[in-house]
Amino acid sequence: MVVDDSAVVRGLVTRWLTEAGEFDVVTTASNGRLALEALDRFDPDIVLLDLEMPEMDGVDALPLLLKRRPGVKVVVVSTLTQRNAQISLKCLSLGAADYLAKPGGQRQSAAVDEFRKELIDKLNALASRKSRGAENTAVATSQQPKLPRKPIGTRPECLLIGASTGGPRAVERVLVGLGPAIKQVPILIVQHMPAMFTSVFAEHLRGQTGVHAREPLDGELIQPGVVFVAPGGRHMGLLASRNGPIVRLDDTAPVNFCRPAVDVLFRDAAAIYGGAALAVVLTGMGSDGTHGARLVANAGGAVIAQDESTSIVWGMPGSIVKAGLAQEVLPLEAIGPTLKNYITGLSS
Repeated sequence: MVVDDSAVVRGLVTRWLTEAGEFDVVTTASNGRLALEALDRFDPDIVLLDLEMPEMDGVDALPLLLKRRPGVKVVVVSTLTQRNAQISLKCLSLGAADYLAKPGGQRQSAAVDEFRKELIDKLNALASRKSRGAENTAVATSQQPKLPRKPIGTRPECLLIGASTGGPRAVERVLVGLGPAIKQVPILIVQHMPAMFTSVFAEHLRGQTGVHAREPLDGELIQPGVVFVAPGGRHMGLLASRNGPIVRLDDTAPVNFCRPAVDVLFRDAAAIYGGAALAVVLTGMGSDGTHGARLVANAGGAVIAQDESTSIVWGMPGSIVKAGLAQEVLPLEAIGPTLKNYITGLSS
């Protein structure tokens, strides 16, 4: 179901999805109230929900849609502004599966084409997740190879987190689950997001955890108790310095079609921290992080992946598991406490 107050947008998105040949647009609606009424006649798997609409906007409609149709995947769509970035993150915390930033007012052809590709890719990933049953998920995960668990006494000196689709809520839950251990190591996060979203995401994490969370500066020293979120549109890596590891930001070409890329952070961390690196790959589409996770594992570091049943999209963590790089494959709510045990030396 496509929910947007613009008839042009509704028509354009419907045409794109029809031309893709993999989706049936069961209905459209011009505001949240009409979308709720449409649920009496239709049972969509995915809802594209604009945030700014008359009568009932997307923020008000979201919890009502989820209440009426538990399990429906809602993707919120908004223009790229600071305010809408904050609202989109609020929607993700309320249960939205993902978000999309509309092209700006200039609507250049390249921006529209990129939006169309991202839309199709994200909906394909969500549709794939919807088609898998929980039974198959458990069997598939249990049959994947795992590396031996790291021995007691190997204390991590940094925590690395990579995530994409569904990641903002997952990252928040992991950090909250760390408890006081969150202040014992530096934490570096690559979350695939537009530039304006990453700074808002860092502010959100600061509010939820009470620790210093922000985008880093190039050359900034990495310190325990500080959470660095990679700026949207820039790779975040690491360099060795006389005073300790520092952040390296650059605008080089995308890696795995992503910038920032998880692989860039993991690769540099493996080279600098070796076996003292602790890496986590959370929900997200694609395979970003797999190459870097292999380097972390080869250096003696630990790699943990989110399980399929709790992932919005099991692309990135699934790739880690299928490659046999994960010491542990865990449901979301177990990851934070498990990381706490690694950090405090209680892992067994």
